Amino acid sequence: MKVRSICLGCKVNAYENEFILSSFKDKGYEIVSDNSKADIYVINTCSVTNQSDAKSRKIINRITRENPDSIIVVMGCFIEANKDYEHEGVSIIIGNKDKNKVVSLVEDFIKEKENKKLLYDDFDLEFEDMFIKNMNSRTRAFVKIQDGCENFCSYCIIPYTRGRCRSKNKDKVIEEVRTLVNNGYQEVVLTGIHTGHYGNDIDTTFPNLLKELVKINGLLRLRISSIEITELTDEFLEVLEDNKIIVSHMHIPLQAGSDEILKSMNRKYDTKYFEEKINRIRKIRPDISITTDIITGFPGETDELFEKAYEFIKKIKFTKLHVFPYSRRKGTKADLMLNQIDERIKKERVNKLINLSNQLECKYLEKFIDKIVEVLIETNSDNISSGHTGNYLMVKINKNIKSNSLVKVKINKLVENYLEGELYEEN
Repeated sequence: MKVRSICLGCKVNAYENEFILSSFKDKGYEIVSDNSKADIYVINTCSVTNQSDAKSRKIINRITRENPDSIIVVMGCFIEANKDYEHEGVSIIIGNKDKNKVVSLVEDFIKEKENKKLLYDDFDLEFEDMFIKNMNSRTRAFVKIQDGCENFCSYCIIPYTRGRCRSKNKDKVIEEVRTLVNNGYQEVVLTGIHTGHYGNDIDTTFPNLLKELVKINGLLRLRISSIEITELTDEFLEVLEDNKIIVSHMHIPLQAGSDEILKSMNRKYDTKYFEEKINRIRKIRPDISITTDIITGFPGETDELFEKAYEFIKKIKFTKLHVFPYSRRKGTKADLMLNQIDERIKKERVNKLINLSNQLECKYLEKFIDKIVEVLIETNSDNISSGHTGNYLMVKINKNIKSNSLVKVKINKLVENYLEGELYEEN
């Protein structure tokens, strides 16, 4: 039987999808690509915004309409946020628990022809183990080490859909990373809903895990998908200073650049704290790339507060901004706040921040012209190879280089938002 997956949302969902597809493949099922017809569809949904909910509904409706005879599994955050959701064309509905049982649930359905809906009110759960040996068409591998969030930011539904923070057993994380490295992956990305919170529930810490992972033979790059500024502890910074295998790129969400909006968002820091931590990181890694998330148009964000945020972002000198207009999310405190911002104003602010992001990115990239960098080759076609440096700069080389090769490149020029260079041959 043929299986196709549709994955929405975050890197955690992407990891879960890889596990589910590999589980089907191990049982002899054929995995088919996008737009191919399948006997079984697995839809891993997202619910981070109202638009995410709408997109999840739209995809479910389309897949069920076009494939009335297929087995359709719907799971994830959209289901957790809409527990009363029903659809006659869906065979199996689960939330964020039992994702590691999708194959057995499908095989039960094949035998019994009985629809199932499995949801749980109790979110005091253990980490749901998954183990991946390979990833489909990737040069870097992702490992999910943590699930859940307890921050309860006023704009976010995720703590209600993912539950409390819980961590994967440290030995199992090490075993999974070692297996991936032995199978040819030189770069591993650690991911989770609240990655830096790893270990708090199992009597260890995120820095302790990092200390063990950097010892794995053959692991050349260890990347953290995202980490909160409050999790950059002294212990973490010591590990960052001592281990060059941890790449010089960190994604640290700011979300707002004024203390007033940070407080309204229920973030756990102010701009002074954020700036001091960034300065400490740059003392350790002067050329580190720091990217961030920004939400603009949050309720109560006046023109004055937006300008304050704009100037703070310029001051921090991020490499790149991921800019989001505030999107109301039913079930969150921010949805009930007064002083909601007009969509036209949000759009103007988004455009202004995107322009700033482009300026900041170009300024950072220009620093590497005439320098030698290491690039992990990811794609090659038409005699052009491309890949990323450790600090996540996109580099293109006019030469056909084997994928997954780690090569030294001399950077010649900046082209739009990437760098061009040539292979560097040491004497």
